[in-house]
Amino acid sequence: MKKIRAGIIGGAGYTGGELIRLLVNHPAAEIAFIQSRSQVGHPVSSVHRDLLGVTALSFTDDKSVYSDPSLDVVFLAQGHGEARKFLEETKLPPQVRVIDLSQDFRLSTTSAFRDQKFVYGLPELNREKIKLSQFIANPGCFATAVQLALLPLSVIAGGGRRVSVTGITGSTGAGQKPSETTHFSFRANNIQAYKTLTHQHVAEIEESLKARVSFVPWRGDFTRGIFVSAIVNRSEFLFPASAAETLALYRTFYQTHPFISVTNEPIDLKAVVNTNRAHIEINQSGESLVIHAAIDNLLKGASGQAVQNMNLMMGVEETTGLQLKGVAF
Repeated sequence: MKKIRAGIIGGAGYTGGELIRLLVNHPAAEIAFIQSRSQVGHPVSSVHRDLLGVTALSFTDDKSVYSDPSLDVVFLAQGHGEARKFLEETKLPPQVRVIDLSQDFRLSTTSAFRDQKFVYGLPELNREKIKLSQFIANPGCFATAVQLALLPLSVIAGGGRRVSVTGITGSTGAGQKPSETTHFSFRANNIQAYKTLTHQHVAEIEESLKARVSFVPWRGDFTRGIFVSAIVNRSEFLFPASAAETLALYRTFYQTHPFISVTNEPIDLKAVVNTNRAHIEINQSGESLVIHAAIDNLLKGASGQAVQNMNLMMGVEETTGLQLKGVAF
């Protein structure tokens, strides 16, 4: 069987590195090229040092690779605003699928590109649309976790509901470029709320859930992972009367989605770090419901989900190349 030939634009950053790690071990795919303007000619392992001995590929900025007729998929792992610019300036072969990991095409108001539209790439929401699409806008990391926490309720509740959410993320969520708030001396033994009620992922969350979301994100004292808590009141979402029924509702909703596990036992972040999985915890008392969700921000929140979307688009089993081992301890 012919392997899926995949190119990566922006391979030197965190999400680009995770794409490389996934694709070098993907049984149905092979890497056609890894682009980086800042690392041209350097071995991939000189930047992603854990890939020493794993791949001999080097970074390129040779634009002729974009016209390769054997190319099947291009991942855009660039900064926000760069993906649209790249597509406007680059002619890809007509059959190439595009998966963008930035926020450039995530909203209905920004999803159009020429005569095409990007499909929002949350498999648990749009799996069948993803299978038929050529252009995918990969969701944001916080947006993924919040939507997975609330999707089963939003489907039965209808639009206009209000929900409050808090969430904490590791330093890799801010990208590879160092800053004051990603520096070890700031993060160690510290937490900080940031972008309170103004986080850029709120718009895509509200569009998918058809709800009004008050979101408070936090910077955490760790490198990877996202843990969110959604606080729901019965006056807004008509969830079942008992915790057992709500648990059953969630398990039924996610029973065909292989990376989602639902429980009423306490979940923790380390159980999902380095995996493409999401763990969801249901807590209910009287008129109140709290849903916790945990994901790896670089995998299920970014590159793992992008490869999951590639699998769906290319007719490959959804979990291929994504049965990853967590850190556990």
